Amino acid sequence: MPIRTSQWTPGTPCWTDLSVPDVDAARDFYSHVLGWEFALAGPPEAGFFIAHVRGHAVAGLGRVQNSDQPSTWVLYFATDDADAGSAAITASGGTVVRAVDDIGDFGRIMTATDPTGARFGLWEAKNHIGVALVNEPGGITWEDLRSTDPAAAQNFYTSLFDFDLKPVDMAPADYLTFHLPGDDGPLGGIGGFMGAPGRSHWIVYFSVADAAAAVRAAERAGGSITAPPFETPFGTMAQIADPGGAEFQIVQATTPNQRPDDLG
Repeated sequence: MPIRTSQWTPGTPCWTDLSVPDVDAARDFYSHVLGWEFALAGPPEAGFFIAHVRGHAVAGLGRVQNSDQPSTWVLYFATDDADAGSAAITASGGTVVRAVDDIGDFGRIMTATDPTGARFGLWEAKNHIGVALVNEPGGITWEDLRSTDPAAAQNFYTSLFDFDLKPVDMAPADYLTFHLPGDDGPLGGIGGFMGAPGRSHWIVYFSVADAAAAVRAAERAGGSITAPPFETPFGTMAQIADPGGAEFQIVQATTPNQRPDDLG
């Protein structure tokens, strides 16, 4: 089982969280679809929860801070210096949305948008390394950036994290996987839109044991299916929107993705 106990290598997607208008409804939805169990993190009035699978952290869930805040999954990359990372984001053409903030003994966090408008964040771990289970049902297994300008996005993230970029057989020419320097294992992909274009955004893929069952559970729990299950060389996938409108992908993988250094 891919369990992580030490800090993630800088540049690795290491955490994801979701802000929603109705935390209780979201907890109910994700517990049915992904089998998550939730534990309160911090003071009760903050209303922030960490989702777990078999006791291992997989994601965060909290309330939106204002009524016009979109309900979307935010992907965070590991860093060993959030302040330096924030400065590099600005220097590379990104925009800071939330300045570096200390989250007690958990770590330090910041969020930004890349030059194409996609929101993402940095996580400097202290006691909380981020996700502790990957590539197993309920855990993150992949990440894609769907961008209005793939080339600009690829240049931006490469300048931040020194990624290696590689083409993918049978994928659109503008879709490249990103890798830690010198590592053949892909972390995710950066490309354009597979369907109708929209705003630039990261989309997180969660592993499931049975895609059809997860889709049925999502519909019963008040979600909607924005892309019905379809077959790929990597397994059965589907795209789901939760009751608050946040979209994510599920993957019933043929062969689990081996995230670089994910067993450390």
